[in-house]
Amino acid sequence: MTNLRFDYTGRTVIVTGAGQGIGKEIGALFFGAGADVFLVDLDKEALDQAVSEIAARSVVADVSDTDAVQQIVDAAVSETGRLDVVVNNAGILRDNMLWKLTDDDFERVLAVHAGGTFRMTRAAVPQFRAQNYGRVINVTSYTGLHGNIGQSNYAAAKAGIIGFTKTAAKELAGFGVTVNAISPNADTRMIAGIPEAKKAEIARQIPAGRFAPPSEMAAAVAFLASEEAAYITGTVLPVDGGISM
Repeated sequence: MTNLRFDYTGRTVIVTGAGQGIGKEIGALFFGAGADVFLVDLDKEALDQAVSEIAARSVVADVSDTDAVQQIVDAAVSETGRLDVVVNNAGILRDNMLWKLTDDDFERVLAVHAGGTFRMTRAAVPQFRAQNYGRVINVTSYTGLHGNIGQSNYAAAKAGIIGFTKTAAKELAGFGVTVNAISPNADTRMIAGIPEAKKAEIARQIPAGRFAPPSEMAAAVAFLASEEAAYITGTVLPVDGGISM
């Protein structure tokens, strides 16, 4: 049960990495709140499954591809007449100790996480400026601030997203656009491969004592995209049960 009710009727929302996990839950929340939602993912099978459950529009695309990103934004504006919210959630993992990482392992992770965030935001800016309104919510990570063994590429990408979020917030504030990020701690495929004993050990380190379902991350995103959050920009909201304290 929730005591929050969001109304996004008449708003257009793009969510990347929306085939499963946090992105899928974000898309479902916005769709249920009345928005025109475009779910973006490179995994067609996962995206088809998501759309069968949510019935939103879907786009199979690689967010590291500039032309593909521009086509997504153009389609959203063409079909609905506007673009209000961009949620940059797309990401991949290519974990390894840094001396074992290939150039491609490093560069591909940055291209999807940080590069996708940059490209989608940049493509949305002209429409945001024309409307004098927009919301950007980026998904970063605890790892971006604290690092994690075997994830130097992921940590670098997520740290970059934090810097990008703060800079974009300063540049776009004068156009009625807010740019924020969440730092989630959710039970998703990103941690699915962790052995149960190790996962339980990590959970014990979380003050809240648990990993949250992705739906709790979606609620935070919906708030940052809301009218009530119009005076919040350039912030990174930890939605992590207190682990970052």
